[in-house]
Formats: sequence, structure tokens, C-alpha cells
Amino acid sequence: MNERIAFIGGGNMASAIISGLIKQGHAATQIDVLEPLAEARDKLLASFGITAQAQAGAFLSAASMVVWAVKPQAFKEAALAVAAHTAQALHLSVAAGIRSDSIAAWLGSQRIVRAMPNTPALIGQGISGLFARASVSSADKALIEQVMATTGESLWLDAEEQLDAVTALSGSGPAYVFYFMEAMTMAGVEMGLSREQSHQLAVSTFAGASTLAKTSAEPPQVLRQRVTSKGGTTFAAISSMEENDVRALFIDALYAARERAKELGDEFGA
Repeated sequence: MNERIAFIGGGNMASAIISGLIKQGHAATQIDVLEPLAEARDKLLASFGITAQAQAGAFLSAASMVVWAVKPQAFKEAALAVAAHTAQALHLSVAAGIRSDSIAAWLGSQRIVRAMPNTPALIGQGISGLFARASVSSADKALIEQVMATTGESLWLDAEEQLDAVTALSGSGPAYVFYFMEAMTMAGVEMGLSREQSHQLAVSTFAGASTLAKTSAEPPQVLRQRVTSKGGTTFAAISSMEENDVRALFIDALYAARERAKELGDEFGA
């Protein structure tokens, strides 16, 4: 892949993709970054040898792909500053909530793909939902897949509104896992284990169970039933969760995340 790629925003997600590209053999000299924060620019220079720019300029016109890794509330202002230089580019947005109609209007381009990655992308273990506008070609999609492969897995969606559900499930999902890890660690400490022991047990349990679910032909429901002997310890725990409606409350939480994703598009996409 010899394309010149420009990143608008040089934070964690941009750095994850850049790191993956460089590991794939993409030259750092073929990567441009627009990043207003001096601290982030210094980090990019130290980590990748990339001299990021503080303001938009003609250097962006050389990019065949532009990756938008900005916060939703900053997208419009950044897009209006960049648009004059990137009419020729394929655009990939990893910003939550901002719809492609808004991006197209700000940039004056229809070659737009939206991605919803998650933070395991930082170690190449993420998963991203992808949606492409009609003007995006099969060659464009192939290039997007190659770039996103640096962060982990990806899947294409048929409708843009499905990205809000992806945001709720996998985009925000790592935080749910960490939340349950926190609870398991806290319970372990209360039961007499050390914090270090409890943390190790919780993290390894999630890692092992996830790998088992990913490699097994059986669905999670069956895997759960296999370790839930009636009258046993797991049965007691699951029964307690069912009695307290944990499943329903957790599903409600995902709906809340999806609703917030919709609100971000309404709030910052005008």
C-alpha cells in the first residue's frame, strides 16, 4: 500500500492505526497528521518520527485517503478547514455519531466511509463496524479494509443507522467488560483475596472465556449452560443475577448508549 494517508486528529485511535500501518510496512513519510495539540504532536514525533502540523494546509492535497479521528464536537470545524484541500480523497471517519450526510455536506465529497472501532484496536485486537456511501467503489472498500485490518477485525453494514447499535455493543463494549472486571476484583478482595490475585483471576477469566466463545461452534448460551450445574455455585450466581434482573438492566444500558450515539449525530451534525 503506497497511498499517502492524512490523519485529522492524532490521538489514541489515530496512533493505533498509524502504528499498525507502519508495522505493515507503510512508510512513515507517506503519513501526514493534522493535530492542534502540541503534546500530541510531540508524541507522534517521538513514537513514529512523524512531524504533525498544527493547521490545515496544502500538504493535505497529496493524500489519497483522509482518516478523521477527531471528537464529534470538533468534526465540523475541522472539516470546514480541511475541505478545500481534500476533494480528491477517500474519507474514513472513526468519529462516533457524526452521520455521513453531515460529513458529505461539510467536505463536498461523497466518497465517505464511517467506521466504529473500539479501544482494543490499540493492540490490534479491535473490531469495527463499517458503512460506505454509494459513491465508494469496491477498490475504495478494499483500501479501507486494508487500513482497518491494522486494528483488528471489521464487518460491513447495510444501513448507516446500524452503526449506532455497533457503538452500543462493541464501541462502548470494552468499558462494560472493565466494569465487570472491577466488580469481580472488588468482590474477590471482600472475600479475602489480595487485589492483585483478584485482578489476575478476573482478567484471565474474561480473556479465556472470550477466546473459548470465539473458537467454539456453540453459542454463548450453550457455553454458559455447560458450566451451570443445577444446584451448583455457578447456578447460585446466575440465579442471583436473574432474580435481580441484571440481564434486562444491562440491555437497557446498551439502548442508552445507542440513544446517545443518535443524539451525538443530531447535536454535532447540523
